[in-house]
Amino acid sequence: MNQNPLAAGLQIAREPHPFTIVIFGASGDLTRKKLIPALYSLFLNESISNFNIVGFARRKWDDEDFRKIVLGIINNSLLSKTNENLKKEFLRKVFFISSNFESTGGYAEIENRFQKPLNRIYYLATPPTAYTTIIEKLGETGLSKERDTGFSRIIVEKPFGRDLQSAHELNRVLSRHFDEQQIYRIDHYLGKETVQNIMVFRFGNGIYEPVWNNRFIDNIQITVAETEGVGTRGNYYEKSGAIRDIVQNHMMQLLCLVAMEPPIDLDPDSIRDEKVKVLKSIKPIPYEKLEAETVRAQYSRGIVDGVEVPGYKEEANVSEDSTTETYVAMRLFIDSWRWAGIPFYLRTGKRLTRRLTEIAIQFKNPPHLLFKNWTASSPVPNNLIMRIQPDEAITLHFNSKVPGYSTEMRPVNMTFTYGSTFGEEPPEAYERLLLDVMSGDSTLFTRRDEIESAWSFITEIIEGWKRLGAKELHHYRAGSSGPEEAKLLLARDGRRWRKL
Repeated sequence: MNQNPLAAGLQIAREPHPFTIVIFGASGDLTRKKLIPALYSLFLNESISNFNIVGFARRKWDDEDFRKIVLGIINNSLLSKTNENLKKEFLRKVFFISSNFESTGGYAEIENRFQKPLNRIYYLATPPTAYTTIIEKLGETGLSKERDTGFSRIIVEKPFGRDLQSAHELNRVLSRHFDEQQIYRIDHYLGKETVQNIMVFRFGNGIYEPVWNNRFIDNIQITVAETEGVGTRGNYYEKSGAIRDIVQNHMMQLLCLVAMEPPIDLDPDSIRDEKVKVLKSIKPIPYEKLEAETVRAQYSRGIVDGVEVPGYKEEANVSEDSTTETYVAMRLFIDSWRWAGIPFYLRTGKRLTRRLTEIAIQFKNPPHLLFKNWTASSPVPNNLIMRIQPDEAITLHFNSKVPGYSTEMRPVNMTFTYGSTFGEEPPEAYERLLLDVMSGDSTLFTRRDEIESAWSFITEIIEGWKRLGAKELHHYRAGSSGPEEAKLLLARDGRRWRKL
């Protein structure tokens, strides 16, 4: 049964049942950069104690080889200066299975070698092409079955499919071997503290929800901007592009949390029911309106943080005639009572001038501009900014009189940050999400119909872009705020993007 500690009205410390986590693809970047540091941090703060970590990959390593790799990961992390005895204790819980994903021998070793604890978590930290094979083998060997003596759960990383058809097929394979309550489709954005705080901010305060609608809000902008290029991920990015890499998952999740109706309770399915309603209410963008409602672009050579960087087509493993988008902007509408007529503007891109993820809610101006003569220009609209990275914070922009004898108005800010308010920074997203899986809380994970509803909207855009071909692919200089065409997307509505 899914258990949400917030449903009891308390934030409680959770010590999960003893478990073994099997990381398929344990030699990859995700394990090195995120999973091992997260598990070690959970161990240090005593959130987990009785567990095994089993790496599963093709490398010809044994337990000791993998332990040396794990120790190197810890020593190269922010947790490197922790007690050496604690490091040794953690390493004693680390094991390795050398096997390809097709062979039943490796799966038999999971069953025979790690009989205790019987609670098992399988993490697919592999390329998506390996997902089906691993899922099928877990099913064929009986490792997917729930038992009286323990649970079996599977974590599936993004990208979850390439389009609606492939997502549906992956869901079909999963559902053949696992029940829906065993499946955790992970999106690390949902583990970020500010993302989780959106619901508390909206539904835990009496002053915001009454104005959270088309009567008071003018528009909503969601931005995911990166300064980095594709780096060594050219092969992956050529197959995904920005719309699959960011829009279909991260941005759709942020959109759902901002636009959803209050759930009837904090049960995971109650929350996800409301998110699905949002996705199903997004007005489709027909082919004939794609050029007017969407912008896709690709970065060219430029300067980022004072350093000259190559254009996308100059990156490793990228085709010289690539038409893959590294930037996407779009305007969309939600056909609902609350949001009728309110535009949602989404933009994401690589090699932009600043790294930033935020949700900006711009409110309408007062119906009568009483103080219009106090400023040289129109008063600045009120904005509520939820910043997710790099520094998680919530800021309210409002207008105030400047002290003194003059009649002058100026916008000012009220800002909440986690560090200054609570005296500590929030935990890393993967720590929270892994602990949720161990505890059986699926609130922050996406359900099957949620995935497919998001893909239904995105796939129609992708298919339309294919029909348009390269003629509608624009370009922007690396280190800029994006293509000029994206500015026109808002300018025709008399609006503009927030400055990066």
